Amino acid sequence: MVIVGAGQAAASFASRHIALGNRTGLLLIGDEPEPPYQRPPLSKKYMSGELEKERLFIRPEQWYSEQGITTFFGTRVVAIERNRKQVETTNGDTFGYDRLLLCTGSSPRKLPAAIGGDLAGVYTLRNIADVEAMAPEFQPGRKLLIVGGGYIGLEAAAVARKLGLEVTLLEMAERILQRVAAPETSDFFRNLHQGHGVDIRESTQLAGLLEDSGQVVGAELADGEQIQADLVLVGIGATPNSELAEKCGLDCNNGIVVNDICQTSDPNIYAAGDCSNFLRNGQSIRLESVQNAADQGDLIARVLAGEDVRYNALPWFWSDQYDCKLQIAGLNIGYTEIVLRPGTKPGGQSIWYYAKDRLIAVDAMNDPLAYAMGRKIISAGLHPSPQQIADTGVDLKSLAK
Repeated sequence: MVIVGAGQAAASFASRHIALGNRTGLLLIGDEPEPPYQRPPLSKKYMSGELEKERLFIRPEQWYSEQGITTFFGTRVVAIERNRKQVETTNGDTFGYDRLLLCTGSSPRKLPAAIGGDLAGVYTLRNIADVEAMAPEFQPGRKLLIVGGGYIGLEAAAVARKLGLEVTLLEMAERILQRVAAPETSDFFRNLHQGHGVDIRESTQLAGLLEDSGQVVGAELADGEQIQADLVLVGIGATPNSELAEKCGLDCNNGIVVNDICQTSDPNIYAAGDCSNFLRNGQSIRLESVQNAADQGDLIARVLAGEDVRYNALPWFWSDQYDCKLQIAGLNIGYTEIVLRPGTKPGGQSIWYYAKDRLIAVDAMNDPLAYAMGRKIISAGLHPSPQQIADTGVDLKSLAK
């Protein structure tokens, strides 16, 4: 079996494959020089210098050879030949497969070159190389401009402020986190960042970056205002790496389309992680999360071992910013009502999302109990009323039974 892409999904598949007693025929090909590693710390403790590179690795590099897994790190697959059931790499090598697993991930969107996206000092944040290129520029007193008010941008802003940089964050939408969270969650994090000195500009359009001899020196906004910047971090979302799948004729639609066992339109090819698009509660979705990648990789190993399992895991996410931990359970797509519940400790709170009378998700800020109980309640298919959630006199544990 061949695995293309060496990230969380690939590592999860390999771990389960080995745990189930399979010891033969795994070939892992990844285009980065490192073995599979955790990406969430990149914008947090790795960027701040609190975490060494080796501690990012999901498994020690030698683990793969010890388990009989052949690895080609720093190698890119450029073609899949479905008729011959083989893949081809950039150096012309071909490898045959009986089953193929695509864990190709996603890539960050970049600013167009026409407005300065290719200038020196302009960065995106997706991999170890991105952080290592950017980290030397994170020096006290320097001016960082962040384009995009999603989780990557906000996490980077928190690290930058901790290291003493001046930070301005531009968000084109009316509020930060608009695509992924309720206004109340946006309000919480806007207040948090402004309290730490971040200049947040919402409903703000970037006209272009300013340069001097090919180096970014600032930005011009649509209203003509100019902002100085020593470096720019672009965090405006990501697109699935589905080019290989598209070229070989697999069904793709905002990612590689898979069924409930993560099988593509070719029964011999599976896909997992950020690159996959699947149905959840009748909705076609693509998730960029550790949980989704790990759970899908694990499931595919079990499917290939003959288990009768289907993918229906509850999504969960987290984000660390300053001294705040945000934990999310479920998906708030299609919510019609929210309930704000104060936390048991100062500064904590949770936002509960309802689609009519169904509880579908919870955002918990410095409130681990609300997260744990929310996750348990949603997983069990329970739907306490908004009034029960809003009433702090009601013990959440009693609602999870």
